[in-house]
Amino acid sequence: METSNELRTNVEKALEEIRPFLITDGGNISLISIEDNIVKVKLEGACTNCSVNQMTLKNGVEATIKRYAPEIKEVVEVR
Repeated sequence: METSNELRTNVEKALEEIRPFLITDGGNISLISIEDNIVKVKLEGACTNCSVNQMTLKNGVEATIKRYAPEIKEVVEVR
């Protein structure tokens, strides 16, 4: 089992992989917290009002994070 620091590092690595695509579209993403294997992120810039952000969050962000940290159950957006 990973420590919370290792888990956070893996989630950050996943976000680093995703971030360039979001920045290209004028947005960004920040890790807010990880609680009970649920990652909370904040979408920023153009991503906050983007009509496809929930799809991006689930299909892109969640899938990428789960590749780095398979124990993650879900990724949710906080505002």
